[in-house]
Amino acid sequence: MIPALSGPSVDGPVYTGVVDLARRSPAWLDGTVVVWSAYGLAVFAVLMLVGWWRARRVGAAAALTALAVPFVVVAAYAVNTVVKLLVREVRPCRALHVVTLEACPARTDWSFPSNHAAIAAAAAVALFFVSRRLAAVACVAAAAMALSRVWVGVHYPHDVAAGLVAGALSALIAMKALVRRPEGAARCLTATRLRPLLVGS
Repeated sequence: MIPALSGPSVDGPVYTGVVDLARRSPAWLDGTVVVWSAYGLAVFAVLMLVGWWRARRVGAAAALTALAVPFVVVAAYAVNTVVKLLVREVRPCRALHVVTLEACPARTDWSFPSNHAAIAAAAAVALFFVSRRLAAVACVAAAAMALSRVWVGVHYPHDVAAGLVAGALSALIAMKALVRRPEGAARCLTATRLRPLLVGS
């Protein structure tokens, strides 16, 4: 096991500054950020669904690429989780004993890198292979998700930065490998019961 990362020495003052700002901010703003932090990942699921629905009208290969996106995101999450278990960084809300907007996760729920940021970044990068417009929306949402995780107090800034990088790289590598020759696989799957998933009406 890799020794636990000492988060406070990396960017602890930045983290405490953000948390203090959150405590002094209007209740409506904090409430919005808390809701986004907790449920915002659902937006990426909607974007993936929209991307797949549109891709079906383009062709089977495009639809197959779109269908690969959620699997790539799950794979990126798995990679990020392995890194979490190896590094074992204590959550900042426990290490620095500050009052945060969101309840501090369990003691063994490690902080580095952020799973939320990794999932968001992976979705944004993978969607780039489906639709640049959807990917642009996802990029903005990913940045908002990363910032929200620091705002509510459950992550250091370096946690979300690392999560964004890990998710983006994992998705980029996976999608590049998957989309090299999708036509053959699409033709085979179109001849099966999966045809409705690949071809629109």
